[in-house]
Amino acid sequence: MPISSNHPVTSFASEIPGMLVTPGQAPAFSPLYQQIKGLILQSLQGGEWKPGEAIPSEMDLAARFKVSQGTVRKAIDELATENLLVRRQGKGTFVATHAEERLQFRFLKLKPDHGNPQNQGPAQRTILSCKRARASADVARALALRTGEAVIQVRRTLAFGGVPTILEDLWLPGDRFKGLSAERLAASQGPMYALFEAEFGISMVRADERLKAVLPDEQQAQWLQVSATTPLLSVERVAFTYNDLPMELRRGLYRTDLHHYRNQLF
Repeated sequence: MPISSNHPVTSFASEIPGMLVTPGQAPAFSPLYQQIKGLILQSLQGGEWKPGEAIPSEMDLAARFKVSQGTVRKAIDELATENLLVRRQGKGTFVATHAEERLQFRFLKLKPDHGNPQNQGPAQRTILSCKRARASADVARALALRTGEAVIQVRRTLAFGGVPTILEDLWLPGDRFKGLSAERLAASQGPMYALFEAEFGISMVRADERLKAVLPDEQQAQWLQVSATTPLLSVERVAFTYNDLPMELRRGLYRTDLHHYRNQLF
């Protein structure tokens, strides 16, 4: 019997400790805290606890899943390390949200060079277009769709200190983002991912990126106010919601004359 939130973990674990069995597959062993982590992820994906909301205490979750508080703590520690949950001293544990200041731009790794104060501060966003389209083969592949399925295609620029610095094209599954428009994007004051959480119930929890150096075409150079011989950093990102479900393909061109791309490796 697969573990679910409706079945106490200990009733299963007492039969075969640490074993997770899926019908039709060979048994696989999984630490108990990983099974609890999976159950918490199920609740997050199902919307039981919304972004920014507190989750039950470790004691309550231990009683719910009929495991020790230490097992729950270990599962929550791992989810916090993955930026899916946020611990707040004396307040509890909360569902991570892109609306929170420290997480607002955790997927944006472009940082201003030292000594360039004009490029500090929030970005000025300009929505160039937002339209429904049909997924090309490469877009469909990235979003786990069929070629020709409906997508929302958005193009925008981000400027810092009045200097256009990032040109982005992004694609979203059309059935999950119905009603998204240029007007709604332009009216949003916070990060785009916070809008996705609040209005569409979609949380972007991790992303994969590929980087390379490119030259812009004539139109791209015009939008970024550079010459056609200016090297740019091309960043292709696929963002995922829970259970590694792709929800966004984003292709950006970054100016790096006043900024640099910074990533921390652990």
